[in-house]
Amino acid sequence: MTNTAQALMAEPDTAAFRAAMGAFPTGVTLLTQGTGDETIVMTLNSLTSVSLDPLLLLVSVKSDGRMRPRVVGSGSFAVNVLGEEHQELSTEFARPDRPTGELAVRRMRAVEGVTGNVVLPGAVASFECRLHAEFEAGDHVLLIGRVVAIHQGGQDQRPLLFHRGRYARLPFAREAA
Repeated sequence: MTNTAQALMAEPDTAAFRAAMGAFPTGVTLLTQGTGDETIVMTLNSLTSVSLDPLLLLVSVKSDGRMRPRVVGSGSFAVNVLGEEHQELSTEFARPDRPTGELAVRRMRAVEGVTGNVVLPGAVASFECRLHAEFEAGDHVLLIGRVVAIHQGGQDQRPLLFHRGRYARLPFAREAA
């Protein structure tokens, strides 16, 4: 075996799985449901494009968490892709005691979108979705959303990244003159 060979873990445990998955850099988002006093928000990095026809995306939330019954009950949600300038919001909405209701709306300076869910002005992108399907997956549920509105941020906005348990930066090459 060479120095660059990877160790085989025949019976991985939760800690090993988390560490290995942490090697995969991801973007960071705020998942929102509701507006005004009914708003709930959570930080997540499980966002996947599913289909172009129809426009579908996937997020993963805890089966027994607060978000799932709200999304299923309302039939809609929004996903806000964060920029580097939103790191504080990401950290705040990742906590178990994260703000909800009007406090969350004020912290985000959120506005109501077309689906009745708040969106983050200044996000790299926001996707407003109607619930298309849900699938049980272990201790999580996969929520498939049909995208009904997209809000785009600036082209020069840098995304907030997460890698190996901490925030990371994406180096941009200087464009040729």
